[in-house]
Amino acid sequence: MTRTRIFKAALLGTALAFGSFAAVMAPADAFAQKAKEEKGKPAGDTVRPEVGKPLTEAQDLMKAKKFKEAVAKIREADNVADKTPFEDFMVEQMRLVAAYQAGDTPSAEKAFETVAASGRMQASQLLTFTQAFAQQYYQQKNFAKAVTWAQRYFKDGGNDATMRTLLLQAYYQNKDYPNAIKEVSAKIAAVEKAGQKPDENDFRLLAAANNAINNEAGYTAALEKLVQYYPTKDYWNDLVARAQRKPTFARDRLALDFYRLKNNLGLLDSTNDIMEMAQLSLQAGNPGEAQMIVDKGYALKLLGQGKEAERHQRLKDLAAKNVAEDKKTLAQTEQQAVAGGNPGPMLRVAEAYAGYGQYDKAITLTEQALAKGTGLKNPDDARLRLVTYYIAAGQKAKAEAAAKQIKGTDGPADLAHLSLLAASSKK
Repeated sequence: MTRTRIFKAALLGTALAFGSFAAVMAPADAFAQKAKEEKGKPAGDTVRPEVGKPLTEAQDLMKAKKFKEAVAKIREADNVADKTPFEDFMVEQMRLVAAYQAGDTPSAEKAFETVAASGRMQASQLLTFTQAFAQQYYQQKNFAKAVTWAQRYFKDGGNDATMRTLLLQAYYQNKDYPNAIKEVSAKIAAVEKAGQKPDENDFRLLAAANNAINNEAGYTAALEKLVQYYPTKDYWNDLVARAQRKPTFARDRLALDFYRLKNNLGLLDSTNDIMEMAQLSLQAGNPGEAQMIVDKGYALKLLGQGKEAERHQRLKDLAAKNVAEDKKTLAQTEQQAVAGGNPGPMLRVAEAYAGYGQYDKAITLTEQALAKGTGLKNPDDARLRLVTYYIAAGQKAKAEAAAKQIKGTDGPADLAHLSLLAASSKK
């Protein structure tokens, strides 16, 4: 699966859960009564009947979820002449709630600014309204306004984790990819620093944002984090295919190594891949590896089925025959290769031993061959295979050291890196 298909949707399957703010928004019931004395607020504020009556009626309409009708009643109260500052506050507070619930966000926003400037509302209530506006604008797909209100929410001291998610997704939806990357990267880093597992969707959004600005390095880094924490076949297929698609990747020379990586990752799941790897293994003089792959194909019911069943059987028989012959002469072939001092034959014998799972012998021979220092056309290929042998033998530190010795850019370094990443993700 390509990265475009994986990360096509901007929200990447994330659903933001928006709560109802009706309860915390509701103004006081007794508009005509004297306001209670509160810290930081003047005592003795009252609402006259001609203002309080339509506001009370508006509140009843809001309880019945008739918000547009409530807005009209609030307008009646607002039309009363010579209102006191407290009456103006109560009118705008009611308008704020009713307009918000009616979906008239601009009117609610204007009322909020008046209420906030009055100094009569508690900071916690103001923060709740700020959060509500950010969420409302997000739902209305006005992502620029959602960003503005979310930023204000955090500036005013908010710390709701869902708002952090809203902000970074609003950045993304507004095509502000640099800020989306900055925001989600900070969120991921904080979670990792706390020793916790970051959310999968944060990595997906990070990958999508980097992809949107054609930042291949950033995209790959996000994908590597995904396979580290959430190692699915889709993510691995994308990452492995990306390495092979590099213009400098030596496809023909590293074809077998590429299939080995796919097999190690559980991605060798088609009849064609199974057949191709088995045939390449036989051609390279690794009958043990070929037999292992063919047996896997039969176990997965990818071989031995359908019109090509006879062809599959012939390959199976050929692998078994070659294994029988190879085992008779492998020890002698090893002695001759070592005695001859030529690193090429030594490496071929090392690969043969690896095909039988004898990684200790494969390691020894490969180390000796590389120590020769000359006679190898592509020494990085040998270093790549040594990395895989070390990993198979449980010698991760040596595998990492060997990988650092690979200097070329034609594929071995990428395959070694992915092999180490795979080993880490299996913990």
